[in-house]
Amino acid sequence: MLLNSNVCARIRETLPRHRKLFKILWFGSSNGRVYVEFSGKIGTYESGIHFLGHPFTYNALFSSWTSKFNPNPKLFLENGELGFKESKVLSFSGTSFDDIGEGYVIKGELGSKESDVLSFSGTSFGGDGKSCRDIYNASSCRFDDVHEFEVSQNGMDCTEDDFKVLDSFGKSGKRVNREENVGIYGRIEGVEEEMRHPLVKETCRLIERQSAWNPKLDIELRRLLRSMKPQQVCAVLRYQSDERVALKFFYWADQQWRYRHDPIVYYVLLQLLGRTKLCQGAKRILKLMACRRIPRRPEDFGCVMVAFSRAGHLRKAMQILTVMQRAGTEPDLSICNTAIYVLVKGNKIEKALRFLERMQLIGITPNVVTYNCLIRGYCDVHRIEDALELIAEMPYNGCYPDKVSYYTMIAFFCKQKQIDKVRELVAKMSKDSNLLPDQVTYNTIIHMLSKHGHADEALGFLREAEERGFGVDKVGYSAVVDSFCKEGRIDNAKELVNEMIVKGCPPDVVTYTAVLSGFCLVGRIDQAKTLLQHMYKHGCKPNTVTYTVLLNGLCQSGRSAEAQEIMNMCEEWWWKPNAITFSVVMHGYRREGKLSEACDVAREMIETGFFPSPVEINLIIRSLCQEGRANEAKKFMVECLKKGCSVNVVNFTTVIHGFCQNNELDAALSVLDDMYLINKHPDAVTYTTLIDGLGKQGRMEEAIDLANKMLHMGLLPTVVTYRTVIHRFSQQCRVDDLLKLLEKMLSRQGCKTAYNQVIEKLCGLGYPDEAYKLLGKVLRTASRVDANTCHILIESYLKEGNPLSSYKVACRMFNRNLIPDLKLCDKVRDRLMQGGRVEEADKLMLQFVERGHKLPQHQRA
Repeated sequence: MLLNSNVCARIRETLPRHRKLFKILWFGSSNGRVYVEFSGKIGTYESGIHFLGHPFTYNALFSSWTSKFNPNPKLFLENGELGFKESKVLSFSGTSFDDIGEGYVIKGELGSKESDVLSFSGTSFGGDGKSCRDIYNASSCRFDDVHEFEVSQNGMDCTEDDFKVLDSFGKSGKRVNREENVGIYGRIEGVEEEMRHPLVKETCRLIERQSAWNPKLDIELRRLLRSMKPQQVCAVLRYQSDERVALKFFYWADQQWRYRHDPIVYYVLLQLLGRTKLCQGAKRILKLMACRRIPRRPEDFGCVMVAFSRAGHLRKAMQILTVMQRAGTEPDLSICNTAIYVLVKGNKIEKALRFLERMQLIGITPNVVTYNCLIRGYCDVHRIEDALELIAEMPYNGCYPDKVSYYTMIAFFCKQKQIDKVRELVAKMSKDSNLLPDQVTYNTIIHMLSKHGHADEALGFLREAEERGFGVDKVGYSAVVDSFCKEGRIDNAKELVNEMIVKGCPPDVVTYTAVLSGFCLVGRIDQAKTLLQHMYKHGCKPNTVTYTVLLNGLCQSGRSAEAQEIMNMCEEWWWKPNAITFSVVMHGYRREGKLSEACDVAREMIETGFFPSPVEINLIIRSLCQEGRANEAKKFMVECLKKGCSVNVVNFTTVIHGFCQNNELDAALSVLDDMYLINKHPDAVTYTTLIDGLGKQGRMEEAIDLANKMLHMGLLPTVVTYRTVIHRFSQQCRVDDLLKLLEKMLSRQGCKTAYNQVIEKLCGLGYPDEAYKLLGKVLRTASRVDANTCHILIESYLKEGNPLSSYKVACRMFNRNLIPDLKLCDKVRDRLMQGGRVEEADKLMLQFVERGHKLPQHQRA
């Protein structure tokens, strides 16, 4: 008989956490096997497990699952204990393995506290007092079993039904525990204090060395993980500049032996992912929280919504509300504000207003954040009058606008350079809302005007702020200086810097960097280098950004070698180049045609720990291929791939195109094989490139096989694919093969002008008779495009000296109610008259007369 869920729960609870995803089916007494299910597949393993009230040791081997098993083992349950025979050699579905064979041997010990739930009499309880049935419900949920996200994905736009779920909220008994939330917020705020902890710093140092990873570092990282508190793990996640690395570390830590993430780690990670486009990662974390019965707050669903919104999936973002409803989580103002923010960012201001109405109907009162989101939405779609009206209505709704409300509109007017409107809004803010303009107000205006290139207007508000007694700091001055420099007005920027020094506001590295950038922008590189020395002399140490700006100016001026010399002296000047610094020098060499030096800089970049992006790699590869150095391009790409760089299908396609340009088709096909070996799936562009190369050399059979392979893999032909196939097959006059291939391509991806292109290409290559055979396929639609194609065929016959065939084409056009070009038919008539075909010439002109067209004067005579 099968074990009931209560017994399975007690057994599962004794297993390590990362092995609880198995679903135990039954135990066999005769063969000592345990039948388990994992990811929908069933298998067995033999084990020596003793379910007693004291610590025990178990050995198990999990290997390749199989569905071939005998579903009729003898089962037994005696005196509340489960028995097994000891087994030294572990078998799995009839296949035995020793300790050296393939498989995953797990050896571990569990304490008596973890084995408390193994009291099999009646209803047992774990050490925390929970019923084993409750434990089973919490732990038996597999990651793949959660289907709450499987909602309709049709369309990218949100519909009214996406937020009708608000109507059902308020009916569930599950409400947010505010006291518990306060405690969570307190723990999250404490993460900042742990950022400087030695454990956190050492862990982050090891993570940064992932390019040179080895088992020793892995062991060290595990040791550090076991020593860290939950807040310290959160600090490690926040320390990562790339959220993808943080997500990878989370998954790695989650798989470690005897470690379980604290709920605060999930909350912090969701906050990080909500700032990015990593929507799928955020969705998985939310699923994992459901599997492990970690309370999910409305804020957590909001983070996932924002991630989907940033990735451009508005519909999926709004469907998180449906997921939230299914989870039984009670909504609050934060999730409603998030939904309105998502709609506003998707330029769905009308739907945001309807959502506001619905949230008010269920008793959620909007606050100033809600209205500020709507004001931002009105400004984004240039409905400024509606934004002003909303501000005027806010006091009547019991919510007064704050400075952010006005700053949002001020930013809009600054962008439009409507200075009078800015001043009116500042006065309105003081008069209507009793919000006096302060230093923050003027700093906002100065920064907004400077950001949008209105330096003179920004300087005017800077003077006004000083006249009213507000001290403008170096940040405000630097913004105006940067705006002057971007406009190329270096003299004005220098005057303002001198004014800063006179007023006792010494410029900092940001100010000097802005001026240095201005010098480089206008080509005054020597003065930029002099300014760099001036910074050292006055105690202002240049940083990496300053040097990168200077190196970029040198490279733009064709002095990449000098830029590399400065970069090589970085240790002497106590600065460290970053990925952008290397990229600047690398592309400087590339623009100068010094590709070998560019590759050397890329290698140095990788050795330093920075990886060029696929776009940067592709620029170098393409430059090498353009010079006919496809072999060097392939070598460079393979080298980058081996050292851990992200190489994508575009890079491989570029190399293939380089070989095709050199007529090295075998080498190009070899690269295609390499793509399959390393699981880089070629796309339609890759196949199109190879088809073009094979067709160029007349290897049409191979081109046909490759095209069929592309279609078999489910890749849809593009417009370029159609154009390439038509061009190469028409060149070889392989019309029959072309038509067969086109039929297959059109069945996968339609192309309205495919046969038009074939006729036009055949006419251009001097095969009008072959083109005429396809005329029926074109005249089916009888569109303007088809008429132009017929005109090309008529002209082609005239060039061949065959006006009678041109006449036949024109007659077929008339039969399909397509009127040929009168001037072109006049030429056909003249040629027919010259050849003695008077009857056909008269019939052609009569067709125009019958359809109400006036003939030229000489024809009527």
